[in-house]
Amino acid sequence: MSASAGELLQLVRSERATTRKALLTSTGLSRTTLTARLDQLLGAGLLAEGGHEDSTGGRPARQLRFDDEHAVVLAASIDTMHAEAAVTDLAGRRLAHREGELRVADGPEAVLDRIAEWFESMLAELGSLQGDHRGHPPAGPRPPGQSPGRPGGAAEAVPGSVGQPRDTAAANPGPAGRPRDTAAANPGPAARPGGAAAAEPGSTGRLRGTAAAKPGQAGGPPVCGIGISVPGPVEPGRTSVTQPPIMPGWDGYPIDTHLGPRFGAPVLVDNDANLMALGEHRARYPDSEALVVVKVSTGIGAGLVIGGEVYRGIDGGAGDIGHVRLPGHPDARCLCGSTGCLAAVAGGGALAARLTGLGLPTTSGSGVRERILAGEPAAVRLAEEAGRQVGEVLATLVCVVNPGVLVVAGDLAEPHFVAGVREVLYRRALPRSTRNLRVEIGGRGEALGGAVAMVVESVFSPAAVDQRLAARA
Repeated sequence: MSASAGELLQLVRSERATTRKALLTSTGLSRTTLTARLDQLLGAGLLAEGGHEDSTGGRPARQLRFDDEHAVVLAASIDTMHAEAAVTDLAGRRLAHREGELRVADGPEAVLDRIAEWFESMLAELGSLQGDHRGHPPAGPRPPGQSPGRPGGAAEAVPGSVGQPRDTAAANPGPAGRPRDTAAANPGPAARPGGAAAAEPGSTGRLRGTAAAKPGQAGGPPVCGIGISVPGPVEPGRTSVTQPPIMPGWDGYPIDTHLGPRFGAPVLVDNDANLMALGEHRARYPDSEALVVVKVSTGIGAGLVIGGEVYRGIDGGAGDIGHVRLPGHPDARCLCGSTGCLAAVAGGGALAARLTGLGLPTTSGSGVRERILAGEPAAVRLAEEAGRQVGEVLATLVCVVNPGVLVVAGDLAEPHFVAGVREVLYRRALPRSTRNLRVEIGGRGEALGGAVAMVVESVFSPAAVDQRLAARA
């Protein structure tokens, strides 16, 4: 095996080999070649060396680790009525966070401008914090979980992100309609940054010829990539949505050109169900060979991770279960133009319309959830019925995919709905398909962690790292 520098970094990042001796054993490289390639990675700021592994005799080996603090990721999750955004380090530890009401129906320019403003204000705050402590002597090694530039402040991990601790802290809710801010305490002024830096796509800010901090960010951390989760179909390799039924005005809109130049970083975009599945797999079920996440909010969709990779189908249409037709519902008109679609019958939007018809005005899946949590009998009854209808479709999916884990996520991911899913799923699916199946209740923030994982795994893939190192030479 002739391992490239990028492949060596991958071995260290995955913790399959974290010492020079282990890398020699894993790759069969000569000591000279290994040293030269590690020097490239160390010089580019991608690796750090320090500490020693436990010794069983002889001189203890020094540990190699991926430097997960040398750049940050910008991630955003856009839903129909709500959005959230975060700045994280490369291990997924949350450094700053925003969330608030944001209507995807307002169109891509308005929504993406607000997301960009959140990104800019968070980067400015992080830059101010770094500036506040610049010039002071280091206070010793950073305790585990403490974020860089935030002495004494514990970093939150984005659910589902790379290297995320299993237990995550919840953000304190803010006033409705205003972004909630979980950045470090006492941030500095959130001045709006100036123009975008001319960074090469995929740059880490530490390789020659790439941008460090963007001018105007008060010395803020360099951005290595931007990950965006959207509630619509995205073809593999594209950065725009294709004919999204609940995203008017977004069809074909270039999300990458709207955000990329502003932050001097590459932009990656994927469907929210896919990123929820990726986030759940990386954070909670990394050993699962087949995992399915079904997101039930205003609409319904599923994400599949098979063999550790998101399965998207030939053009990104895998998991689109919201448009499976249910018999007996000819009057349920779907936004896709058809009738009887699962989303038009059992999605949060459909339940909201039915509650409104019962004299309980409700506008979205999140509104349905609020009524369920308040104990409204009609909302509870409709949630259980919708769970059974979704269970009908999932029984077929489980027989086809045979997953080890099925996670129900989104606005309707609550016990009444999931009880309905379990009732029908276990009755209709073959016992062989369900005997090792775990049905779990997920949350609503996993897409953000999946977006971080998507960026890190792309920007620091062996091929991408080797390409940047070659350009640096």
